[in-house]
Amino acid sequence: MTILLSSLALPSALAADKPNVLFIFIDDQGYYDLGCYGATEVKTPRIDALAKNGVRFTDYYSAAPICSPSRAGLITGCYPRRTGNEIWVHRPDATEGIPAERLTVAELFKGAGYATACIGKWHLGFKEEFLPLNQGFDHYYGIRHNMDSFEVSHFDDMGGMPFFNDEEVVERGVGPAQLAKKYTDEAISWIEKQAAADKPFFLYLPHTMLHDPLGVSPEFRGSSNWTAHQEYGDAIQEMDYHVGRLMKTLERLKIDKNTIVLYVSDNGRWPGRNDQQPLRGSKLTTYEGGLKVPAIAYGPGLGIRKGFEAGAVCHAMDWYPTLASIAGIPIPEGVILDGRDLSAMLEGKTDDIPAFDKSVSLNAEIPLRRWYELDQEWSGKFTREEYANAFFYHGSHGALAAVRSGKWKLALHPNLVLYDLENDPGETTEVVATWPKAGEKQAKSVAEAWRIKTKLRGMVIEFQREMNKKAAEPRS
Repeated sequence: MTILLSSLALPSALAADKPNVLFIFIDDQGYYDLGCYGATEVKTPRIDALAKNGVRFTDYYSAAPICSPSRAGLITGCYPRRTGNEIWVHRPDATEGIPAERLTVAELFKGAGYATACIGKWHLGFKEEFLPLNQGFDHYYGIRHNMDSFEVSHFDDMGGMPFFNDEEVVERGVGPAQLAKKYTDEAISWIEKQAAADKPFFLYLPHTMLHDPLGVSPEFRGSSNWTAHQEYGDAIQEMDYHVGRLMKTLERLKIDKNTIVLYVSDNGRWPGRNDQQPLRGSKLTTYEGGLKVPAIAYGPGLGIRKGFEAGAVCHAMDWYPTLASIAGIPIPEGVILDGRDLSAMLEGKTDDIPAFDKSVSLNAEIPLRRWYELDQEWSGKFTREEYANAFFYHGSHGALAAVRSGKWKLALHPNLVLYDLENDPGETTEVVATWPKAGEKQAKSVAEAWRIKTKLRGMVIEFQREMNKKAAEPRS
């Protein structure tokens, strides 16, 4: 994407006026597991303050119910299968990652004059071409892998799992209880350097917590009231503390009013909710508990609305075009995304998904670039807007498992089962059992789901065309 990036370079004076981006990406935090989402077992006043003074999403979905695909969706703005990252997680011997021809959100911002950094867990490929410094990030600090027993054991003969500062291994065998503080310390130091240089920044901060094995600093052990999952609750409260440190840093440096802060989980957590928290399922599943997660956007100084609950169906791929619009960066022609530009909704111009109209926001027309050529069988069954605004649930092994259109969710396997998520968020009652009396909207949802076969075929065709075009280009 070198040619595209060079066309995005901005004069330094213009770049200095650009808003900063701080993207806090939490690992395995369930939908309810913050005070602002209803948790009574933990106290999260700093994160709750972001929600109170920003936008809290009530129907936000991760790209996948597992780590590597969910990160691929966020970084590329595409469903993971579009980039070949849809299956399970990248283990230390993985040979795949984000293809070079994909313009990552970090590459986009770097080309627009931003300093870029990834501080935390990478988990998106470990061959040289897939590493953060080759995916648009100027700086990387953290652990590239999961810390589960399988991945940790891979490094037993090497002195422990490596901890990187850019390309250099600076430590081995760092314990999980140290990571939240280490990442936050580095993030604060890096932000200070960019502020001193008057450089706009894009900071992607993917924490290792709250993934197993959990780790909590001594001062936070036993701090929560989550007796059934004590360490999990304690880790959440420690995370809240470090979010507070980041916010105080922005205020101290007087850049808080020119920074958008996002707090988002990568997928759901393991089971264990109480009766007042009805979501079914957990990470690895395509029930709501696997992909529906907390998401908060804060930036009142940038026009992000205060105290708004966004009920529209949104997802991880939406951040790419949305952040680009907030930063005033047009997405280059030829870049295909599955995300939609939500900036108009965040700024209060609309309460729902904005229209695909360039007069609404800078990158509003991005969904119109997607392949859209229906078989005759599906002609007239749904609109292009319904098609683009649907959410497609892919499982931890990449298979399409369900589709959501509006309040309707249709599970595809082993049989068609329709749910009304507005009235039944726990997926307890099969609306399809009353078929055909359920009505026209349900029928449209069924058609919506079945035509996804066409979408997936189109995605494969599009990917093959891109690969063929790339292969035909002369080598420099």
